[in-house]
Amino acid sequence: MSAHAVISQVLAVVVALALAPLLSGWVNQCRAWLQNKSAPGLLQPFRLLHKLFNKDSVLAEHASPLFRASPYVVFGCMVLACAIIPSLSTTLLLAPAADAIALVGLFALARVFISLAAMDVGTAFGSLGARREMLVGFLAEPALLIVLFTTAMIASSTSLSAIVQTLSAGSPVISPSLVFAGVAFTMVSLAENARVPVDNPATHLELTMIHEALILEYSGRHLALLEWAASLKLFAYSCIGLALFFPWGINVSDSPLGLLLALPVLLGKLLIGGALLALLETISAKMRIFRVPEFLGTAFMIAVLAMLVHMLLGS
Repeated sequence: MSAHAVISQVLAVVVALALAPLLSGWVNQCRAWLQNKSAPGLLQPFRLLHKLFNKDSVLAEHASPLFRASPYVVFGCMVLACAIIPSLSTTLLLAPAADAIALVGLFALARVFISLAAMDVGTAFGSLGARREMLVGFLAEPALLIVLFTTAMIASSTSLSAIVQTLSAGSPVISPSLVFAGVAFTMVSLAENARVPVDNPATHLELTMIHEALILEYSGRHLALLEWAASLKLFAYSCIGLALFFPWGINVSDSPLGLLLALPVLLGKLLIGGALLALLETISAKMRIFRVPEFLGTAFMIAVLAMLVHMLLGS
């Protein structure tokens, strides 16, 4: 265990906790500007978290220990997911455990707990949101796995650090298989993070929302942890996309200077990615929930096509 690996790991977690709310604030700002609206402050997510952490949590009368524990489990899964994704450096303390299958498992574990917690109280909207969340996960996770397996075949390893090292050392020209995989990953990322066209994070209409229905019964610090976890999930998916399809700038050595230079590169990538996400949401319309299986089914087929292109053409 080297000191560089420990420093890289601690820095990755700290950066994730700090930048995740900022990324959400940046996307909301860009989205408001594109819609010709008055934009909220960049630090508005931090103000919301501060307000929620200083409020008391109100629990339903029949809430079980699962309902109380779920926010901590979900938040812990998202922090651990951000910790194993090589966003700044591939030399991480958790690199031996940073497997692509383990990463998808963390997302699945968080989904199971938040869905069970939503059904625990027995409200109609909580159960509705849980069913929709499990539907999205049932369709999105296979597509995400195929995307990760495509990149794993290129690197001959399912280790995220090994994949990033191989892709960053390759040609700057993006291969056809990675293009298809990138399109599929973008579609999965929109669905997994409850973004337009699958869900609208700005709405509070019970019959159309997914994420908001899951956390409708939470308040205080529990709601703060879930909102922070949602920002961490968006940050994690953004870092996965940057690591797989734009790995240049990530430190692949034990150089402290490379680690310091990787931070501004990551910030620049997130600024561009957040603006593109806001643009994509602005020009898209939310689809009906019955069209979501078609949307994610298309993502799965594109991901399979990416794998076939790599297997048949080797590119």
